[in-house]
Amino acid sequence: MELGHVVVLAGGLSYEREVSLRSGRRVADALRALDIPVELRDTDATLLDALATDPPDVVFPVLHGASGEDGSIRDVLELVGVPYVGARPDACRVAWDKPTAKAVVARAGLSTPESVALPKEIFHDLGAASVLDRIVEHLGLPLMVKPTRGGSALGASVVRDAEQLPAAMVGCFAYGDTALIERYVEGTEVAVSVIERGGEPYPLPAVEIVAAGGRYDYTARYDAGDTEFVIPARLSPEAAERVTAAALTAHRALGLRDLSRTDLIVTPSGEVHFLEVNVAPGMTETSLLPRAIAAAGLELSHICRDLLIQRFT
Repeated sequence: MELGHVVVLAGGLSYEREVSLRSGRRVADALRALDIPVELRDTDATLLDALATDPPDVVFPVLHGASGEDGSIRDVLELVGVPYVGARPDACRVAWDKPTAKAVVARAGLSTPESVALPKEIFHDLGAASVLDRIVEHLGLPLMVKPTRGGSALGASVVRDAEQLPAAMVGCFAYGDTALIERYVEGTEVAVSVIERGGEPYPLPAVEIVAAGGRYDYTARYDAGDTEFVIPARLSPEAAERVTAAALTAHRALGLRDLSRTDLIVTPSGEVHFLEVNVAPGMTETSLLPRAIAAAGLELSHICRDLLIQRFT
């Protein structure tokens, strides 16, 4: 099947704009390597007119952060009747909100760290010190603090001492109005990507993440050399099976389609804990999905083309 006109959407106005632009260029270059006509577009005031004037065969959204992953841009694409790669808006909204996603996968049988979601207003209205004391008393230490919505570890931090918690909350609220505070689980951090082939979810090799500073933060994610990636992850055969099963369960339970990446922690005893899922995985040179595709012996260009064809048909 011939793809005559493909639009790759990248950029947007979120904190992750620069990463999205890098991802978009990577996808566009991969498709052009197969002689597929590609137009790389930002989400600006000219987008809707362009889609209406010259409708593409398929759109490949590579938008990270708000609007790109919360379902809103996909809502617009559905309004104008343009097919696109990736999860539909309702599934995006569920996956984008971390506490909601955790609740859904927990009902599906996955383990996820105990947590509390705390809006900024409650933090102030009830008295920060009192609320934080109760959190530490209930969840213990260490803790992971991160925005309930967002990616690339922006606003996320590990709290090992109760005195660090107020600053962690302030840092978190700089990137979102609600903080997710969850019990920090020590172990091996892995990411398992899922792509759909022939309508069926296909798990890629688990990627083990070993950040130089011990934290897979924004810098570690996108600066080459700051993180070691081990593929396949150094897990026992049983644990490897469990992380694969967990990623497939999350993909299905959340109603995702085409591609996703699930972040997990494996404890020294082999227990697997769901952390979060990404409906628009990064496609940069340092991103995990392209690494997993290569480790599986597949070509990024072929996978991107196949995902487009699935939606075009």
